Amino acid sequence: MLIQSEKLTKNKIYLSSPHMSDEGYEMQYVEEAFKTNWIAPLGENVNEFERELAIKVGSKAAAALSSGTGAIHLALKAAGVGEGDIVFCTTLTFSATANPIIYQNATPVFIDSNYETWNMCPKALEEAFNKHPDVKAVIVVHLYGMSADMDKIMAICDKHNVVVIEDAAESLGAYYKGKHTGTFGQYGVFSFNGNKIITTSSGGMLVSNSEERIAKVKFWSTQSRDQARHYQHSELGFNYRMSNVLAGIGRGQLKVLDQRVDKKKYIFDFYKKELGALEGINLMPINEWNEPNYWLSCITLKGKVRPIDVMEALDADNIEARPVWKPMHLQPFFEKYDFVGTGVSEKLFENGVCLPSDTKMTDEDLNRVVQIIKKLWVE
Repeated sequence: MLIQSEKLTKNKIYLSSPHMSDEGYEMQYVEEAFKTNWIAPLGENVNEFERELAIKVGSKAAAALSSGTGAIHLALKAAGVGEGDIVFCTTLTFSATANPIIYQNATPVFIDSNYETWNMCPKALEEAFNKHPDVKAVIVVHLYGMSADMDKIMAICDKHNVVVIEDAAESLGAYYKGKHTGTFGQYGVFSFNGNKIITTSSGGMLVSNSEERIAKVKFWSTQSRDQARHYQHSELGFNYRMSNVLAGIGRGQLKVLDQRVDKKKYIFDFYKKELGALEGINLMPINEWNEPNYWLSCITLKGKVRPIDVMEALDADNIEARPVWKPMHLQPFFEKYDFVGTGVSEKLFENGVCLPSDTKMTDEDLNRVVQIIKKLWVE
């Protein structure tokens, strides 16, 4: 084990950090915002970022917002979710997926994963509808850039006539059967947080084929200011609009999205080749119908080497790794709400590790990671 001073001399390898384009696309748009003095929210960058991303994913309309969380919140509001309504939600996710349900004074019911996708289990979803037939919306997550089994999920939700919101915060650039994740349900949400595959430092996007609903979201997100000479507000508003400067960063980042997906896949394939044969290691599932963006490369462990062993060994060499998300139904704040499933998500959390997946990693960095992990199998 390295002592702290030795650790700090090692080059830091991050889990997933911001990666600006080598071409400087982002600065071109940011400088234009400064030149035109469009620094505050709204402006050409916002309008164009919305248009360009909607075209990229194949959606009719988009609203650029201050966070993916805000996008989920307004998607729920646009879906008519309110006090006392039930919302089904993937349990294996970050809390930002579930928090907006509480913002709307609704009640979450958490749905388990399956091993085939790590995402919402269709069987558990059907069971949840049998248990809670009066449901307003379903939030489906595409975890770590892997798509959920959307044909089965959409068939179930259509049968029960509920709104589907896709939390595609981690899956921009991923496809399910040739179609972008985030475009199957009535609403799709993307995140541009600093650790995502492309970033605006902070920010999110809500997409939908309902131009009318997106127009309403834009109204709500700018404080619900009515068309009047004076300040007038007939509805509750929110300060959720993305700034023109950050949207400029997003426009530049969107130009290199495909490059970032390619590098993320390269990282995953490197780990698969170097670690896949180690006893007790399984990499996250890649189905034939799934074209992930490989946002994070994740493994599960079964045997003497445990996730904490991997994370501590990497940390000792100044390398960042994280556990798989702790399921929402195990979180102190959410544990009082119902959960439907068999505990697959708990097993994934107990046995899972997210490995460094930073697109700036070199082959030398990747070798450094795998050699440290391999040593755990010979000690």
